[in-house]
Amino acid sequence: MSVTIHKVITKDELRKFIQFGIDLYEGNEYFVPPLVYDERATLSRTKNPAFEHCDASYFLAYRNEEIVGRIGVIINYKANEIWKERNARFGFVDFIDDIEVVDMLFGAAESWARSRGMEKIHGPLGFTDLDHEGMLVEGFDQISTLSTIYNYPYYVDHMERMGYVKDQDWVEFLITIPKEMPDRFLRASEIVKKRSGLVVKHLQDKNDVYPYAKDIFRLINRAYKDLYGFVELSEKQIDYYVEMYIPMLRLEFLTLVVRQEDNKLVGVGIGLPSIAKALQKARGRFLPTGWYHLYKALKGKGNNVLDLLLVAVDPEYQGKGVNALLFNEFIPAAIRLGFEYAESNPELDLNHKVKSMWNDLDARQTKRRRAFIKQL
Repeated sequence: MSVTIHKVITKDELRKFIQFGIDLYEGNEYFVPPLVYDERATLSRTKNPAFEHCDASYFLAYRNEEIVGRIGVIINYKANEIWKERNARFGFVDFIDDIEVVDMLFGAAESWARSRGMEKIHGPLGFTDLDHEGMLVEGFDQISTLSTIYNYPYYVDHMERMGYVKDQDWVEFLITIPKEMPDRFLRASEIVKKRSGLVVKHLQDKNDVYPYAKDIFRLINRAYKDLYGFVELSEKQIDYYVEMYIPMLRLEFLTLVVRQEDNKLVGVGIGLPSIAKALQKARGRFLPTGWYHLYKALKGKGNNVLDLLLVAVDPEYQGKGVNALLFNEFIPAAIRLGFEYAESNPELDLNHKVKSMWNDLDARQTKRRRAFIKQL
């Protein structure tokens, strides 16, 4: 039977779009499903404030009334203005290993982008840098994380067959947490405090985070502004992410570095006990029992892996040892709570400043992701 492409219009079609991205990996021990509620909000025009400066369309591929593929295509007009490009983005893409299916899906996405005057298409990317991005090209035998994409190896073959080429790579590391706090981090953190007038803010209650919550995302705007594809988050987007992410935080793995003189936030590190296996058990759903698996994982019960979600340092303070202050908080907390490993989230392969953070630790690269690009 031939393949047909259907544009997603109704809520039920959007539900099927999200669910296909989970069902395709049934029984795969490395795939980690997204939180379905968050995925639905991200793709919703009425809930995601990115649609103030983005347009998007989603397509499903059918064969014999069975869904066999999906793809989203996005135009981030704000990004195009900042980076002086006319690019579309593809993302939320999954498909069976079938040439006709893949060609029809990408044909629909490329045609949609071309009809709106775009000159290139690249991805996988989302609406913002906080969405899932980068197709897995190495590390197919490693479990994914909350923040990353898993895909089958055949995806890469199809991308190259269709003429897509490498645009940018990200890498990920698995870090063995030392048994004792290294003296070099203790010494470095004391030197940084004396020379730079910086202190670590210790919060005692989750409610104490909220006065800093917006500043965390404003700091991300400053720290990430020159990174590949990044677009500054608007105030509405910041409010959206505050509501989404702050309730999940554990204070032991939230480190805020401020200037002592005026309490300005200049550095942040955020970690979270891995919820990858909990999401697998929950199949990405909070109800009816998913909440229990997620609760246990976030409490660290039976969990020896810590996800390092992000590190952001104000450009004025980059290269001045702020990372030592962050490690000086993270490592003792991880040791005390029994974590054995920490997993970095994707770091741009060309961002040597970030990659150098792991030089003094037992770290090995486990995964590589790629943004592909094609001229339309």
